[in-house]
Formats: sequence, C-alpha cells, structure tokens
Amino acid sequence: MLIETCYDGVEIHREDRIIYARFLLPHQVLSTCRAAGGMRDDLEYVYNHQSCEPSGHHHGVAMKLAREPERYRKLICDRHGLPHDVCATLGTAANMKNACIETARFRDISVVVVCTGGVEGNAGRAGDPASVFETPDGFEKLPASGEVPPAGTINMMLFINKPLVPGAMARVIVTATEAKSAVLQELAVHSLYSDGLATGTGTDQIAVCAAQTGGPPLTSAGKHSKLGELIGRAVHGAVKGTLALQNGLTPAGQCSSVIHLRRFGMDRAEIQDAICSFLTPEQAGLLRHSFMPIERDPATVAAVAALAHLKDKFSWGVLPAGCWKEVISAAAAQVACAVSGNHGRMPAYMGTLSAFADGDFPVLACRALALGFEEKWHETERTDD
Repeated sequence: MLIETCYDGVEIHREDRIIYARFLLPHQVLSTCRAAGGMRDDLEYVYNHQSCEPSGHHHGVAMKLAREPERYRKLICDRHGLPHDVCATLGTAANMKNACIETARFRDISVVVVCTGGVEGNAGRAGDPASVFETPDGFEKLPASGEVPPAGTINMMLFINKPLVPGAMARVIVTATEAKSAVLQELAVHSLYSDGLATGTGTDQIAVCAAQTGGPPLTSAGKHSKLGELIGRAVHGAVKGTLALQNGLTPAGQCSSVIHLRRFGMDRAEIQDAICSFLTPEQAGLLRHSFMPIERDPATVAAVAALAHLKDKFSWGVLPAGCWKEVISAAAAQVACAVSGNHGRMPAYMGTLSAFADGDFPVLACRALALGFEEKWHETERTDD
C-alpha cells in the first residue's frame, strides 16, 4: 500500500511487516545495513522489515538477519516481489504500523524521516559493557551476556531531496544520532546495562538517502546549517512519535518518581517494598494503596529527578566527592518535603537522611519518600528519631 510520496522522488509503501521506499529518481545511500550497506549509488529500494515479535529474537527469520544477512535480504525481497540485488535491508522487532513519518522543509530543501522504534528491552548508553567480541570466527559471547539478543531497536530511513558531498552524508548520521539521543534524554529512558541514561539501543540502524538531482551538492549537515536543523527536527519528531506508539513513551507518561529511580537497580515493586520497610504496617498499607498518585505527583517527581541528576553530576565528576554528603542529603530532604508538603521540616529531614547518604543511593531515595509520607498526615510537627 502506498502511504506517501515524498518530493516526487520517493514512494513509501507499507505491506504486512515491511515498509519499503522505492526511488523514483537516483539516490545515493549511506547505511549501516549488513546487506548492501555502506555508501551505494546503485540501489533502487531501502526497506525496514519486522523480523519477529519484540520478545522473539530467537525466531528463525530474525536469526537469519543476524547471521546470514544476504539470505535474509533475498528471503524478504522474494516474499514481497522486490529485486533483492538493489535493496538495502534494515531489520527490527518493532511493528511497522507504529512507524512515524516526519517531514521538515525550508525553501527548496525537504527532509523526510521514516522511523520505527522500541527501547524497553535494549536501551543502552554508549560505553556500557559489551555482550560480544568479534573474532575472525564470529562473535564470542562475553561473560554475563544473555542467550537471546534483547529486543529493542530504533531504525531510521532519511530521505533528502538534494545531493550531498560524501562528508555531508556521513555528517547526517551524526546529526540524526544526536537528535535520537536527545529524545531518549527528554523521556528519561534509562540504560538496561548501567545506571546511566540511554543514548540509543544496541541494534539501532540508519539509512541516509540523498537525491542525485536538484542542484549542486550540499556540503554541510551539521547543527549550524539549515539542513542540519531540518534533520534534527524531523528525526526528533519521528523518534518521539514512534516510541509513543510502540512503547507508550510520552513526556506526560514519564512523570513518575519510579521511572527516575529504577535505573539505579530497583524495580517498581522493590521501590515500594523499600519505602514500606521504613513505615509502620498501617502506613505501609496506605502507601501501597495510594502509591501511584504519590509517585506521579509533579512536585515529588521534580524533587526525585533533581536528586537523580545530582547523583549523575557526582558520577560525571562535575561535583567533587567531598561535598557528596551535604549536597545529596539536602536534595533527599527536598524529596521528603515534596511528599509531606511541609518545607519547614527541611532541616530535620536533612539531619535524618544524612545517615543514609553514604549507603545505597536508591535506599536513600526510598527513605526520603518514606520520611515525607509518614509525616504527610501529621497535623503537628514531630521529632525525628
């Protein structure tokens, strides 16, 4: 089914589990595709194919994508009547019906981005521990790597209606990657392999397609150029849109204290249990019954997010370790104040929480939430233990 025609140069089609782009005029393509990847000027199609369900990367078709990319390409192209020798292949577990198409224009320049994405099973931060090491004999699994590749991929196909010099083609990938990472930062998507915020997934792919007609080649795709701005805007919108459809990730949905804390080693149930461990049985029962409105209270989310960000500042070396206890105790006390609604208790909260500052960070955050909650309904001030 034809779903869009872009600048009279590209047709975007969707059928079943595939989205493919058919070039109506010659394009140069730079891609990370394992089949027909790199810089090519002999392609007629680029496609993105759903090879499996998000939890089924062990599926035979998905394994062919990873181990036999040329066979995979022929299999998919034969199935959909495409000439495999002039196709570049992207594969994913994301649903093609959750793809997002964004267009950005300025004067005679058009940038179109077609994006699919999922991050809940494979989000990572550049520099996280690797799971495989490539040798001449193939990929060697490193210690602690899983048996099944984790699900989650952001795939982007970019179409530009102007020719680009080779260096600018490469720069498109840099600009697009920065825009993708910006979305993940805004949505507070955390790495599943470290306590950092994610910058992408371990299997992201991209194809940049630039028309070979339309004037002299453009030489810049960086942030200072208008082309770079258009790429950033279109990629940002497409990534944000597809993650909302595929994973339900939206800015409003990420207004959650749990989301800002779980990257530090506790899931939702463990966070609740840790908070309740500091409460009386009666208070714990009330907390569990009313946890969602508390953890999604904007003031509490703001305080928890600030606490987590301060921890990052120390981890990055922006703040000196010598002032950790003072700074982090004050920030944790702000969390307690946000929950209790009693900012006059700030000094007392800080004194109580300073005893937890040198322990596990998520325990400190949970103690702060519990401290605020146990005083939330007290009409008179109490003395902390």
